Amino acid sequence: MAIEKCINEFDVDEVIFEGGSTGRELFVVLEGKVDIAKINGASKTVIVTLGKGEFFGEMAVIDGSARSATAIAAAPNTRVMRINHARFVYLVSQQPAFALMIMDALSKRLRASNAVTFRTANP
Repeated sequence: MAIEKCINEFDVDEVIFEGGSTGRELFVVLEGKVDIAKINGASKTVIVTLGKGEFFGEMAVIDGSARSATAIAAAPNTRVMRINHARFVYLVSQQPAFALMIMDALSKRLRASNAVTFRTANP
């Protein structure tokens, strides 16, 4: 597949994917910014804003579960590259540094989530 077919461009507030949807793709921010947010009716809580070189959607590409949050373009001309499950498995098997980068990011995100949960549970 040509690399151009894996790149999508979004404008501000365009949804890249919705929380609860299924998907077997990981996304890498090439340009712009992406908000990862929880949507509850008209309420939007931004969990994190990601920029160039950062990635999102890794949980769904790994385990095939529903998306845990919504990804929304947060800057004009936000460009992302989609990496499907087959390409992800190939990269992990052929590039140990890529696998370590994913594990490092997952670990940091889990620690941050745990810290927020702990603070909320123990004010």
